[in-house]
Amino acid sequence: MSRLLTSIGESFSFLRRRSIKIFLAVLIIAIVIWRFFFHQNADANNYLTATVERGEIQNLVTAMGVLQPRDYVDVGAQVSGQVKKLTVVVGQQVKSGELLAEIDATVYRAKVDGIRAQLLNLQAQLTDRQAQLVLAKIRVDRQENLFKDDATTKEALQTAEASYQSAGAQLKALQAQLQQTESSLRAEEANLEYARIYAPISGTVVSITSRQGQTLNANQQAPTIMRIADLSTMTVQTQVSEADIGKLHLGMPVYFTTLGGQDYRWYSKLDRVEPTPQVTNNVVLYNALFEVPNDNKSLMTSMTTQVFFISAQARDILIIPASALNFKPRKPGETADKKSAPQDRKAGGEQASAKENEKSGAPNTEENKAVSAFQNKKPDAQQAVEQSTQGADGERKRRPRRGPPAAGEEVKSRPATVQVIDEKGNLTERNIVVGVSNRVQVQVLEGLQEGEKVVSGLRQVEKSTGAQGAGGAAIGAPPGAGGARQMR
Repeated sequence: MSRLLTSIGESFSFLRRRSIKIFLAVLIIAIVIWRFFFHQNADANNYLTATVERGEIQNLVTAMGVLQPRDYVDVGAQVSGQVKKLTVVVGQQVKSGELLAEIDATVYRAKVDGIRAQLLNLQAQLTDRQAQLVLAKIRVDRQENLFKDDATTKEALQTAEASYQSAGAQLKALQAQLQQTESSLRAEEANLEYARIYAPISGTVVSITSRQGQTLNANQQAPTIMRIADLSTMTVQTQVSEADIGKLHLGMPVYFTTLGGQDYRWYSKLDRVEPTPQVTNNVVLYNALFEVPNDNKSLMTSMTTQVFFISAQARDILIIPASALNFKPRKPGETADKKSAPQDRKAGGEQASAKENEKSGAPNTEENKAVSAFQNKKPDAQQAVEQSTQGADGERKRRPRRGPPAAGEEVKSRPATVQVIDEKGNLTERNIVVGVSNRVQVQVLEGLQEGEKVVSGLRQVEKSTGAQGAGGAAIGAPPGAGGARQMR
């Protein structure tokens, strides 16, 4: 009986040990499955992520512009007088040669009539001089025949010849006076014709500056009556800053929108850039001009436009946020070390300055300490530049200067790194190749697939070691310091 009980107890002990081993094996397998399939990185919620997707990207140069007609004429008056009649109104379509206005021509018509009467008088005198010339010629012939027969004296012959020559000279003088009068008549007739103003080109009357009954004075300069413009083609005069003018090149695509039609884009190409700038409040602006058809007359004079010069563009490509490039998650304690470095350098500088004051015999007063601290104070960026420009032997070395890219230069691919996050929140650094960038988004040429997620920033600012308020931001921090921000 005791042997039976012993065997039964041993069987139960074996089963208990086997069950514990099976339970432990199942628990380990469950932990492994949960670890690899369901567990997510705790820091994944702190990252701002973006999905690699297809889209369009453009690198633009923006500027403000004004619409002006390409062809327009300021119609003026060549004669002085009162505007008797205006035959057109603003907005009316006119054709070349159509009557626009009339100026009171009473004075000019009287002058024309007077010169015509004078011309008739000169023509009558011309007929008389021609008859006197014929008579003088007959007298000369008679005196020559008498002189051959010794019937007259030589003096009488010479007198007849002189009278003939005088009659011929008077006739020529009268002919010249007649030509002068005819020229004056043509001028006065032209002035009389200028009193009627005709359209020089076909177009639209866009403005009228003179009114009916107004007196015009054209003695010093031609007064403007109205402006006629051809609105079928408009010119956009864009003012581009000197910082962006080097990015433009002739023939580059451009589009613009108006304040009243921002949903519609007008496309064109850059025609010319004026070399002489306009300086307004010490701001240097260059005029970039291009033309655009206006068949439906929806574009009007002096409209304000928002112009976009397309420096580079790409369509149906993979894009990611520009903030995702070269993103590096900070390690614990990295910020504190970086922040403590300037303090250590500052403390070391103050100690060195104090030692120099002691060597020079200068009293170590608060004023000397302040002066030494100011002299040793340098921004971190300046110190980094100084270190980068010094060689191994401490001497300064020249860094090659890199100028701005030439206008019209093709966008070149360049390498970059991103942090790819998977479904479990794990980060993987990956090398990629990027192309066109507009400071917000960037084109991905190689290294990423559509649908993958990349880290573009941190969801919250790292907490400092100092005292913090209830909102999570450090006490004394600027407003909004506890909000989300992107990091590069």
